[in-house]
Amino acid sequence: MRLIAENLSGERGGEPVFEDIGFSVEDGESLVVTGPNGSGKSTLLRVVAGFLPAARGSVRIVEGGEAFPGVASACHYLGHQNAMKTALTVTENLTFWRRFCGESRLGIAEALDAVGLGGIGHLPFGYLSTGQRRRAAIAKLLVSHRPVWLLDEPTAGLDRASEHRFTGLIAAHCAAGGIVMAATHLPLGLEAAKTLEMGMPS
Repeated sequence: MRLIAENLSGERGGEPVFEDIGFSVEDGESLVVTGPNGSGKSTLLRVVAGFLPAARGSVRIVEGGEAFPGVASACHYLGHQNAMKTALTVTENLTFWRRFCGESRLGIAEALDAVGLGGIGHLPFGYLSTGQRRRAAIAKLLVSHRPVWLLDEPTAGLDRASEHRFTGLIAAHCAAGGIVMAATHLPLGLEAAKTLEMGMPS
């Protein structure tokens, strides 16, 4: 499987944010997107995910098979917002996302253990600290299988131990044949990751 972008351009409010971006990421690989604030990192991820239309160019999945015929079907997206209901428990939130995404992977308790939140699934999401909320959102990636992870500042709000744990989860996903594309200001500790440096539009 490959995630390919060709001559990709994106806009925000009708103004160009980035132009003529191209990359190819194969199964088992990761791509780290860097650049200053305003350079279009988040917009690029949203265009790749299909949340925003591309101004020009294309992004596609190659050799995804019947299970993952297009980018939308192949991707998990973790944005700045955690996309969890504060009034629902952690378990209820993860149950929703597993049903919505399909392709069950880890059990909810197992996923929470993997992010260091074992035993708190019964708590309302709104009761959690900032770091715990982020870790619960990361657990969304684990409860259902999608081969491509699109991550926007994924370690925001995490302490050092949680950052290391998440790096291990990313590495395990890639080792199992997954693809990771992450926009970040902070190093993720991923060995042999490809990089894409975003610049300010001219």
